Amino acid sequence: MLTQADATNLLQIARDAIIHHVNTKDYSPTPREEKALNERSGCFVTIKQEEQLRGCIGNFQSKQPLFREVANMAVAAATQDPRFKPMDKAELDNFHLEITVLSPLIKIDSTDQIEVGTHGIYIEKGLNRGVLLPQVATEYGWDKETFLQQTCAKAGLIETAWQAADADIYIFHGQIINE
Repeated sequence: MLTQADATNLLQIARDAIIHHVNTKDYSPTPREEKALNERSGCFVTIKQEEQLRGCIGNFQSKQPLFREVANMAVAAATQDPRFKPMDKAELDNFHLEITVLSPLIKIDSTDQIEVGTHGIYIEKGLNRGVLLPQVATEYGWDKETFLQQTCAKAGLIETAWQAADADIYIFHGQIINE
C-alpha cells in the first residue's frame, strides 16, 4: 500500500516523464529511496484530457522499480497507445493522470470470485488477451457479466468467450492514484 507521499511522488514522476519526453525525448527519473517506490510492481498509467481517455498503457509485471516503471508507462501511454496519435507540446497544459499500481494476477476457477469495483479482469483465450482495470466497471456502471463481456471485446474475442473452457480468467487488485 502506497502512502499519500508515495502517490504524490509517482504522479510527479509520470508527469515529468511525459513532459520531458514530448519536449526533449530524454528523461530518466532520479533514483528514489522510498521502499515502496523501489518494489517491482506492475502498473498502468492512464492519461485523460477533458475527462476523455487520451492514452492508457501498462504492464502486469516489472523487472524494474515501480518509479521507473511508472515513468516508462507514462511515456508509453502518451506516445504509443495505438488508439491515439502521440501527444504533442500543445497538449502538455491540459492532461490529468491516473496510475493504477497492480497486485499479482490470480487465476480464478469461477466468475463468482469477481467483485465488481474491487477486481480488474485479465482474460486469455488462444492468442488473444484483454484487460480492464477495476475502476472501469465502476466508471461505466457495469455489472459482472457486462464487465466480462467488455474484457472479451477488448481482447478481440466474442463477448461470450469468457464462458469457454479454454478461456483463462485472472483477477487483480489495483491501488488507484489520481491527480
